[in-house]
Amino acid sequence: MNDYLDPINAVGMPEKIDSAIALDLLLTVKEAIRNYSVALTETTSPELRTTLHHQMEAMIDFQTEVIQLMADKKWFHPYDLDEQQILDLKSAQNAIEIAALNLFPDNNNRKGLFPTPPK
Repeated sequence: MNDYLDPINAVGMPEKIDSAIALDLLLTVKEAIRNYSVALTETTSPELRTTLHHQMEAMIDFQTEVIQLMADKKWFHPYDLDEQQILDLKSAQNAIEIAALNLFPDNNNRKGLFPTPPK
């Protein structure tokens, strides 16, 4: 990817963004489950313990839904390590390409790249 402002480089970007958001959501849900489990071990109130337990169970169910969505969309391969490795390598390559982008090009004239609206 030489020019991140060129519209041709936006092809497939919504899919990449959706998968990145889903992965971030999965990581957040996992962290919430960890936090609930720690809170459960720290509390002495039976009412609070029950509430935390129910919330943690709901979060575990939500994690299952997120994993299923990611697996259905082929963004996550929990049972096929070879496929997951290929996906991870592709994601790492995308990150390297994004890091190598010239975010402040000398020529930032975009005239002619986008169609002119009719008058």
